[in-house]
Amino acid sequence: MALAMTGRMTLAESIGPLEGREAQTKNVLLVAAGIVLLTVAAQIKLPVPPSPVAVNLGTFAVLTIGAAYGPRLGLTTILLYMAIGALGFDIFQSSTAEMNGLSYMMGTTGGYLVGYVLAVGAMGLLARRGWDRSPLKMVGAMLIGNAVIYLPGLAWLAFLIAGGMHQPEVYGSVFNQALAWGALPFLVGDAMKLALAALLVPAAWKLLGRK
Repeated sequence: MALAMTGRMTLAESIGPLEGREAQTKNVLLVAAGIVLLTVAAQIKLPVPPSPVAVNLGTFAVLTIGAAYGPRLGLTTILLYMAIGALGFDIFQSSTAEMNGLSYMMGTTGGYLVGYVLAVGAMGLLARRGWDRSPLKMVGAMLIGNAVIYLPGLAWLAFLIAGGMHQPEVYGSVFNQALAWGALPFLVGDAMKLALAALLVPAAWKLLGRK
């Protein structure tokens, strides 16, 4: 089996069939459920200090889907979510009738959206290595996933704050401002989401093992 060559089974793969029409139906339902989860989580905002980027449960949904679905199914889910958002549907945080679609995706959250895609792939690969099966390893995976989200998110936010200027000295100074606006307000919320996912996903494995 090809799966044996790529690593351990993911949580989604361990439930239901792996091949045939039933497996395809299961995957379609999982992708649809993942898109709904991402949409709902993006609208659940957390009470944090003011920031140009709203703090919500989006990262929790992204990282959990990456760990539970694996790289292939996870990337399919997040890319379809991005495609739906690019078409103008109101599925992103703080999107409006005037600001949606590609214009919204090029705004302050643009870098974080790129990070979402990269983080799903990273979490999926770590799940293949079994990092999602123990709370301690899941904490490590979540830290990596958060870092993958922050890097392009802060880089793009700093670029926007600098007004698109490419001078290294300007970009370097505004990066500190981007860090204060686009990272520090997230830390408490991220710690809560990290703890929740670190308990939830391994607990799902234990429950599956008992059954």
